[in-house]
Amino acid sequence: MAQAPRAVVVGGGIGGLTAAVALHRRGWEVTVLEWAPSLAPVGAGISLAPNSLRALDVIGLGDEIRELAAWQGDGGLRAPSGRWLMRTSAAAMAERFGGPLVVLHRAALIDHLAARLPEGTVRTAAPASLIDPGDPGDAGDVARPARVGTPDGELEAELVVGADGIHSAVRRALFPEHGGPVYSGFTTWRVVIPVPGAAFASHESWGRGRIWGTHPLKDGRVYAYAAAMVPAGGRAPDDERAELVRLFGDWHDPIPAVIAAARPEDVLRHDVHHIAEPLPAFHRGRVVLLGDAAHAMPPTLGQGGNQAIEDAVVLAHHSDPEGPDFAAYTVARKPRTTAIVRQAVGAARLNMMRSRPGIVLRNAAIAMVSKAGPGLFLRSFDSIADWRPPGPPYASDRAHTP
Repeated sequence: MAQAPRAVVVGGGIGGLTAAVALHRRGWEVTVLEWAPSLAPVGAGISLAPNSLRALDVIGLGDEIRELAAWQGDGGLRAPSGRWLMRTSAAAMAERFGGPLVVLHRAALIDHLAARLPEGTVRTAAPASLIDPGDPGDAGDVARPARVGTPDGELEAELVVGADGIHSAVRRALFPEHGGPVYSGFTTWRVVIPVPGAAFASHESWGRGRIWGTHPLKDGRVYAYAAAMVPAGGRAPDDERAELVRLFGDWHDPIPAVIAAARPEDVLRHDVHHIAEPLPAFHRGRVVLLGDAAHAMPPTLGQGGNQAIEDAVVLAHHSDPEGPDFAAYTVARKPRTTAIVRQAVGAARLNMMRSRPGIVLRNAAIAMVSKAGPGLFLRSFDSIADWRPPGPPYASDRAHTP
């Protein structure tokens, strides 16, 4: 029996682990190198839209996650005063896109992905560096494997997946002339906590240069996030919980209660960056990039992790162990993700707007769209949520509705 080709995945986040599972199912011998001491992700939630849930169907995980997660959509968009600008419906979304939008803790998704890999696949506390991107031997060149350096020595592989995040070292090694990510103009705060006595619908609230979102999880906790237009690199003079009180403490319920339930150590703060200038390709030699390493985007569409999951299953689709086609992966993924990055940047300009007259016009337009029915609002999400994985045996045409 021929030896299985070797794949090294640099990065043990959601995109890297999804790629590892998908490649393993295709017959690759996979090693995941994660620099952190464990796979435990930051304490935050993640929304998964129908497009990424269909991608998880490819690796047999979609229904597990649908069952585990809270279905999102019954709620809407509010002003800081609490006035509803727009109501949304989980049923309308599921009907339009053939599946729900769900939210869960990132750790739960990481755990379920890691459980699909053979024991010993994932190496933690394992920083990695790309030494040689290798060459697949196209156009008469001599084929050679890629080489990755680790504290325990070099690894050779027929495929290296750079899934090492926004500040990807693999990306810098492949495209040193690229400018890398830029500051998106705002920072975010996130918490996942129990909030005793809280009962509310999912919502996102838009203020002047600030937004807040609150979503109940299926396990009884609350996932909340906030964002504000501030200079890069800032930190609160006391603690980040106190900063949330200053920025959002006078907003509508349940926002003050969520802040009050958080401890300072529960609050995560991160500046937001995105890749404004698309990379020339998502591959070079035997190395491919996926997720934030390839196309980091603002979180305003909730698609960062979703696009990483899509990347992973499309990569596996084009990675026949007998002859992977890395160029086909770039062709399949670069136009779509470039368009979504631009859409996310445009959404950030809208929901982080600072101009008072602009906000009045924006809110009036949202109210008009809302009166026209949910279909008009959802139409802007059509080209994102209706995506399906490449053809058999990967495509899932099952409908998932409430």
